[in-house]
Amino acid sequence: MTPRLRHYASTPTDVEQATAPLIAVYAQVREPLLHLPNYAVPTFTERLGRHGREAGFGAVVAFDAEDRPVGYAYGNTVENEDRWWTRMGDVDAGFTRSPALALKEIGVTLPYRGTGLARRIHDELLAGRSETYVSLMVNAAAGDGKVKRVYESWGYTAIGTSQPSPGSPVLTAMIRSIATTEDRVL
Repeated sequence: MTPRLRHYASTPTDVEQATAPLIAVYAQVREPLLHLPNYAVPTFTERLGRHGREAGFGAVVAFDAEDRPVGYAYGNTVENEDRWWTRMGDVDAGFTRSPALALKEIGVTLPYRGTGLARRIHDELLAGRSETYVSLMVNAAAGDGKVKRVYESWGYTAIGTSQPSPGSPVLTAMIRSIATTEDRVL
């Protein structure tokens, strides 16, 4: 059975309802990294709480036939002076001139990797957004570069680097238009 997607908005009720499934699926997806401080569940929980209170929060969680969370993505709106942009250094003002969606997290559990579920979740998160661009940060070494190449195949291009916290690896900042040419043709 194809996983069912559930969209959560920035209302306090939705954020509250999204928290438990987001934490549960995050712990499964990041399990090999949970021993690292930046990936520890309490660290993620703190970030999720902060992001859930920020403007334009949205999340999509995929559930299997037994109603277990098996994939997720979430993000929120960022303005031109947001630390999302400022910690990247010199970013083209064309990208920061108007609000953008910062894709903070995306992942699927091992049995669903390579099935297209991550792209479905991603596209559902972007559907109906009013921002012009979506930006994300990726560890370029993840999966020996495979994860970055997946994002490139989705239309993202590198625009800089960022180290969000001292315990974080240096990440590649990437961006694309919310509505790609491919999306507009469909």
